[in-house]
Amino acid sequence: MARILGSLLLVAAAGAFTAGATPATPATPAASKPAPHSAPTPLGQVIPAPASVTAGGSPYRVTRDTAIRVDGSRETRRVADYLAGILRPSTGYRLPVTTHGGPEGIRLRLAEGPFGAEGYRLHSGRDGVTLTAAEPADLFHAVQTLRQLLPAAVERDTVQPGPWPVAGGTVTDRPRYAYRGAMLDVSRHFFTVAQVKRYIDQLALYKINELHLHLSDDQGWRIAIDSWPRLAAYGGSTQVGGGAGGFYTKADYREIVRYAASRYLEVVPEIDLPGHTNAALASYAGLNCDGTAPPLYTGTEVGFSSLCVGKPVTYDFVDDVVRELAALTPGRYLHIGGDEAHSTPHADYVAFMDRVQPIVAKYGKTVIGWHQLTGAHPAAGALAQYWGLDDTAADEKAQVVEAARHGTGLILSPADRVYLDMKYTEDTRLGQDWAGLVEVRRSYDWDPGTYLAGAPGAAVRGVEAPLWTETIVTDADLDYMAFPRLPGVAELGWSPAATHSWAAYKARLAAQAPRWDALGIAYYRSPQVPWPAK
Repeated sequence: MARILGSLLLVAAAGAFTAGATPATPATPAASKPAPHSAPTPLGQVIPAPASVTAGGSPYRVTRDTAIRVDGSRETRRVADYLAGILRPSTGYRLPVTTHGGPEGIRLRLAEGPFGAEGYRLHSGRDGVTLTAAEPADLFHAVQTLRQLLPAAVERDTVQPGPWPVAGGTVTDRPRYAYRGAMLDVSRHFFTVAQVKRYIDQLALYKINELHLHLSDDQGWRIAIDSWPRLAAYGGSTQVGGGAGGFYTKADYREIVRYAASRYLEVVPEIDLPGHTNAALASYAGLNCDGTAPPLYTGTEVGFSSLCVGKPVTYDFVDDVVRELAALTPGRYLHIGGDEAHSTPHADYVAFMDRVQPIVAKYGKTVIGWHQLTGAHPAAGALAQYWGLDDTAADEKAQVVEAARHGTGLILSPADRVYLDMKYTEDTRLGQDWAGLVEVRRSYDWDPGTYLAGAPGAAVRGVEAPLWTETIVTDADLDYMAFPRLPGVAELGWSPAATHSWAAYKARLAAQAPRWDALGIAYYRSPQVPWPAK
């Protein structure tokens, strides 16, 4: 954590920075001598696996004479300042960012080329490393690859002995899917702005580009709404197990959005409707069919709450919340939940979704809903997020597949594969097991393109790894459940299907460990992975 916070301070003015990646050798403590050999990390030993790697030629070595050379554009300089903020503390080098040409260095260029959406090229040789992409976000992805090619000690916030080699050759890369997400549930337990920023840094490391924030649930309402102030002030005043809870002011939320954008992540806010609404129902009695507000809730059961679908005030409420949240969110999407609405009769659920989806469109956003949305009438362009299991009932899967055949896009988040709150083993001290036990190999070893039989391949827009927080309270808890599974989900979203191999992946995953140690990430040392000795 110290590395992340220290680097954040270094680059705050520039507005861009991340957290850790792949190594080949253990991080070297500041007081120790360099390793007896300094072989560079192979170009392909990064996560996510690149689309194409051509190794060869002399490596480049970052030295005290290295400069970071940019093409003069404001966006390129911002990414270069971010890179310099990572490299300076550990190398101790000045690493000036300059538009002046020179014989060697790290070069960042925006240029048209055959890269594809979010693609980039990294070329390394004796004289330097050149990163080229068509868009700033793509250049930022290239920087993450460069970062992973440097030794793990580069993540430390004190001067390390080096050396700092980058293997020779060329990486040509682009993602398989446009949507590569992670969800953080801040409703069951509240997480501060600083904690969310820390998670953003970790996500950006693996080229994840969507941050889904679960902002409301039975246990807490976490975003200030001016037209309904008790939602946050009262509905946000507790959490699972009791405690103070908390909420984001509009300024807090804007800061999260700004910080995510500086790491090229889009924020996807979720207000879960019409179920999972006890915090709202407790805050405003009129949202209940009987006009009586229930008490605040601090348990973990689901499916008992529902907005009153027949009341006009319900839609005034939804309109106000969506309007204010859409105004705060520059991204394309607004997630309306829709799962586990067991207390809402099906006809009422369909009627509710038919009225709410046009409200989202009215304020310029595209609807995302959990896959139960496909049991209603998904709006044109809507995305359905599938969270079922391998053995979910055939008729439920068929409903999702049929919607996909008629144009509904799919985000895949199968709970028994990529729910990061599932226990690894029976002995895991955190998490739940209602979807089964999810060890690292199970989380990685599936193909989004073929997971839902019969769904058109083009309907699959990407993957997302949700982290529900019934049992998650601290940064260390987040680390332990997300790592090492999160990088595998990122690879499923980014890398070509042809690169998918558990045998190869687990070796690359093991090589991440020294970098996580340097970053202060408290990961789970799965026995399925051949971790280096500490």
